[in-house]
Amino acid sequence: MIILALDAALGRCSACVVSDGVVLAHRHQDGGRGQAALLAPMVAGVLADADLGATALAAVAVTVGPGSFTGLRAAIALAQGIAAGAGCTLIGVTVAEALIAGLPTNAASRDVWVAIDSRRDRVFLVRGADQAAYALNSLPVAAGRIAVAGDAAIAVACRLAARGTASVMLTDARLPDATMVAAVAARRLAGDLPMIPVEPLYIDAPEAKLPAGGLRPAPLA
Repeated sequence: MIILALDAALGRCSACVVSDGVVLAHRHQDGGRGQAALLAPMVAGVLADADLGATALAAVAVTVGPGSFTGLRAAIALAQGIAAGAGCTLIGVTVAEALIAGLPTNAASRDVWVAIDSRRDRVFLVRGADQAAYALNSLPVAAGRIAVAGDAAIAVACRLAARGTASVMLTDARLPDATMVAAVAARRLAGDLPMIPVEPLYIDAPEAKLPAGGLRPAPLA
């Protein structure tokens, strides 16, 4: 079972080809800008590195968010196109699912908080089934043993530790990676996890909006 996975949700752009849990090819580049332009050649590169064509794929997996407007839409559109051309399954994976798949084994006994930077001193927190945005100075009450992941993990872990009401573990799972996406996708293909819509999930509504009356018609020549 060969899976092509790609991610451009946060501050990293990555792609990989995985066959039955074995990574055949993997590329990534950190940095929040230009991901839309990097992703297509990166995908072509990992397919070439694995010496495979798209028709060999059983599935294409992609992160659906929450994350950046441009990165999510570029990655999802590319994944949709590849899956349609190859006639294979398209699988969506949330950023939280990917990060949890990348947690170290010593975090398994802890409650996991995935903290995603939402700008303006806010974070989007995923705590099990609870998902909501919070101001950094108004985080929910924490108790017990907690592992924190995500690109806002440092800010959240520091604030929780300062309260002294919980045992806080700051993990290295800060950014999702295509290998994490592939691991979750394999579970979806096996039926261990339900499928989810392959649609972008945003923390906030996109800031770039069409005018209420729609676009103006092109001027007459």
